[in-house]
Amino acid sequence: MSPRVVLVGLPGAGKSTSGRRLAKILALPFADSDDLVEAAAGRAVTEIFAEDGENSFRAAEAAAIAAALVDFDGVLALGGGALICTSTRAALVSCDVPVVVLRAQLATLGSRVGDARTRPLLAADPNARLAELAAERAPLYEEVATFVVDTDRRTPGQVAATVAARLHERRVRT
Repeated sequence: MSPRVVLVGLPGAGKSTSGRRLAKILALPFADSDDLVEAAAGRAVTEIFAEDGENSFRAAEAAAIAAALVDFDGVLALGGGALICTSTRAALVSCDVPVVVLRAQLATLGSRVGDARTRPLLAADPNARLAELAAERAPLYEEVATFVVDTDRRTPGQVAATVAARLHERRVRT
């Protein structure tokens, strides 16, 4: 058993919101890697970052994702920085699960994350940090992508329907 699809992208791209809608369309469970980390740690992501630092969070995140890639049968949304970990990228490439990159323009991402108080890596200056993350992470997303879906000017339902259609097309062709 492994996920039917994995969603990746920058903060604000719509992974969790569209992922929940996609799971409903596909009649599958939904999981978010941040929620999996919080459940395992018994603490919020913001607390883990504040008390233990980013490296500790990334290790817990990689472990949660590795377990989900084996045990979870549904739609899995990964945190925006999950692909920083080499082992996570390798696991995604080798697991033969479609990986969908949700992509949006920086202005869209900025409006969606707002003041970013619950996003430790963005809290100081969300717009500037999003631009940095976009430049750093684009090659990582490309490395694992099965396909890309733009989320600008689309509702979560429209994004989910687009992903579902692309997954269906992919299954029909194989």
